[in-house]
Amino acid sequence: MRSPSKIFAIAVLAVVVGLGACGGGASDSPPGPLGNHFDDMYIARIAPADKPDVGKTEQDWALARSENAKSDADLNEVNTQLTVVRNEQKAAKLGVDSAVTNKKSADASADTNRINQATKDLHTAEDLAKAADARVKYYEAYRDFMQRQLRYTQEVMYWREAQYELAKAQTAQKNSIAPKGVSYDTFPKQEQERSKRATAAKERLDLEKQRAMSARDNWLKAQEIADRENGHPSNLPDPLAPKSEAATAGSTGSSQ
Repeated sequence: MRSPSKIFAIAVLAVVVGLGACGGGASDSPPGPLGNHFDDMYIARIAPADKPDVGKTEQDWALARSENAKSDADLNEVNTQLTVVRNEQKAAKLGVDSAVTNKKSADASADTNRINQATKDLHTAEDLAKAADARVKYYEAYRDFMQRQLRYTQEVMYWREAQYELAKAQTAQKNSIAPKGVSYDTFPKQEQERSKRATAAKERLDLEKQRAMSARDNWLKAQEIADRENGHPSNLPDPLAPKSEAATAGSTGSSQ
């Protein structure tokens, strides 16, 4: 006979699995290609002036593809930046190790001036290391945000394509074109489904941006302390800085 604790654990697992089966995880699955396409040849003879929605939705789809490509490139750039930031974090930790060694040497010398300077240098190194740690967390959160941005642009890209396919189908239907095997009911449903996915992706994107902004605030505070201790502004890149301001953190505070 199972113990009460084991029975409880099994029950909790069953609830978690049940939630996943209800769509908790599946709803966030990557988007796949559209299932329904309307062949352009069926409306090829219709003049462009008589099918404005087709031209407009095709342009929107092209723009969405371009934005998706940019998001992919931006994410690759962020991954490169994150590697650099992590290396700078390692350098800051080495700076603390060196400051600790110098402090021990100063203490052994019994030279008050040397001890005071070594103590100050150690505090500065420690603050710089804390700021470096906070900066890594910021860039990791920013990377997560950019991953969400890529997912969002993917969803929008397929939604725009669904709008384009719908516009072609509606144009054909209005012109009494009835291709064999084509069900016009599938196109509005497809567009609505893709629209819902894009909306849900935008909500997740906004949440991820909030997390990234929170991590940014933490870094700015830590960097301000480190810069004040170090005696000069750092001018480090700040990817989420307001566009109206320079995308760097100086003596901080002003970047918010």
